[in-house]
Amino acid sequence: MSDRETRHKASMQKLKARVDEKVASADEQRGLIIVNTGNGKGKTTAAWGTVTRALGYGYKVGVVQFIKGLWECGERNRLEEDTNLEVAIMATGFTWDTQNRQADTEACHAVWQDAERMLADPEIYLVVLDEITYMLKFGYLDIETVKQALEKRPMEQTVIITGRNAHRELVAMADTVTEMQEVRHAFNNGLQARRGIDF
Repeated sequence: MSDRETRHKASMQKLKARVDEKVASADEQRGLIIVNTGNGKGKTTAAWGTVTRALGYGYKVGVVQFIKGLWECGERNRLEEDTNLEVAIMATGFTWDTQNRQADTEACHAVWQDAERMLADPEIYLVVLDEITYMLKFGYLDIETVKQALEKRPMEQTVIITGRNAHRELVAMADTVTEMQEVRHAFNNGLQARRGIDF
């Protein structure tokens, strides 16, 4: 075995020992708060991937779609017949299309009632609050209301929050925060969103 191979093997053994140590020390069992934020693409896509994973194990899942609910959604189309999935949709679509703050606020509060019910249901293993960050940014929802619902949720329930500019208090209370960073986006170069790829 060459010196390089010996060093590589030793390095891999050290890495494995560190991973094993972390696995052994992770002894707490409870649901998580996960935040997918940042300007890059993939926040909602990642959340739907986790929805698919949870449904694959037979868990009940709730998805609340703020903003993009009226758009076509391939994942929702594929999964909506699963009896373990409930999807609640904000009826107004993109708020900058409606130009009606009162209607947007009312629609947000209506779908938030579905979210609060899901967040209080011990049978629901995973709740996705898709694009809720915009509701907080635009002032349609109060951060304290959202925080209280998250804090009171059942211990085993995981929540995924998606959207740009996640509120600092949500980031502070989250167990896992992933920031999607945009390096390049096809849309900025004049390429349209593609069915089955982007939505």
